[in-house]
Amino acid sequence: MDRLENGIQRYAWGSREAIATLQGRPAAGEPEAELWMGAHPQLPSHVTRGDVRRSLRDWIADAPARELGPSVAAAFGELPFLLKVLAAEEPLSLQAHPSAAQAAAGFAREDAEGIPRDAPQRSYRDPRHKPELLCALTPMDALCGFRAPGETARLFRGLGAPAHLVALLEAGDLRSVLGDLLARDRGARETLVSQMVAACAAPPEGFERECAWAVRLAAKYPGDVGVVSALLLNLLRLAPGEALYLDAGNLHAYLHGVGVELMAASDNVLRGGLTQKHMDERELLSVLDFSPIEARPVPVLQSSPEERTYQTPAREFCLSRLDVGGDEVRRALDGPEIWLATRGAITLRSARGELVVQQGQSVFLSPNDGSVSAHAAQAGGATLYRARVAPPAT
Repeated sequence: MDRLENGIQRYAWGSREAIATLQGRPAAGEPEAELWMGAHPQLPSHVTRGDVRRSLRDWIADAPARELGPSVAAAFGELPFLLKVLAAEEPLSLQAHPSAAQAAAGFAREDAEGIPRDAPQRSYRDPRHKPELLCALTPMDALCGFRAPGETARLFRGLGAPAHLVALLEAGDLRSVLGDLLARDRGARETLVSQMVAACAAPPEGFERECAWAVRLAAKYPGDVGVVSALLLNLLRLAPGEALYLDAGNLHAYLHGVGVELMAASDNVLRGGLTQKHMDERELLSVLDFSPIEARPVPVLQSSPEERTYQTPAREFCLSRLDVGGDEVRRALDGPEIWLATRGAITLRSARGELVVQQGQSVFLSPNDGSVSAHAAQAGGATLYRARVAPPAT
């Protein structure tokens, strides 16, 4: 069992308090957006064994079969998931992630074009896809996937959108609607945003929350056509403990709240608005899935009295929540795992020793640990999130 030393990404949209509060330390003087736990090369966690402190990525690279287990090492060659705490005080950009095939092709193409992998204008920073799961720790608002176009036609008509956009929506042509929005020049974008946001003062029935968010987004990103694009998407509020799964091609944005996020270890993002960063509109349109969906929390399996597992199709990861009390809970380790304490202190024991994990701390567990037991270190119980590779389908 290795206690992890984790880095923080200080993006402008992050909270100044949420991650600090979780870790029981004073509030930060700057935004703290994401706490990263894993072996991603951009910000790997560190581990100290004996007197040697190294990145988790280096420990794994030296002995992948020992650290990951033979089957995970053979299948992936590295830790295939990245665990985060995401703390959004302000909305993130509209974005989507490519499929595995799209990521491999895009990465090879940009390499061939000589675009540095850390260049701001680069879309594909690695050849992998990025499915992700977000489990809310606080109430969390998110935009997720395209709403049924007939419903959006009613919203756009009520906001005085151009007639041809309403007609395209009535015909179910979401691709052409978004393509039209992204192709407009700056002046046309600003005019459209201004007109539709002004109309949000009297929102069509049933779209009050969507219009309130449009006003808020326009104040943050004046003239950004992403304000209008956001009105094409489902608006979802997650209650604490509920989770949202995002597969390839899903246009989305986290708007506000704190959650535990688990994803494949990739950094491929194609942005569609609400940002000052690079946007490749043509590439975005090529990877998006325009099929309308009804956004809803992912199903949860009560896998034991104390453990709830979030069901997704991802093969790189699986997330579950363990609520432990004074009785010992034991789990066998078939592959690498990261456990994050989000409430209370937890005592972990394995054949290799004992470790007390405080709220906001995390540990890396390898198959060498065999099995690990957990129980609350204090009265009142404790909660941890358990990230691991998805077990083989049965």
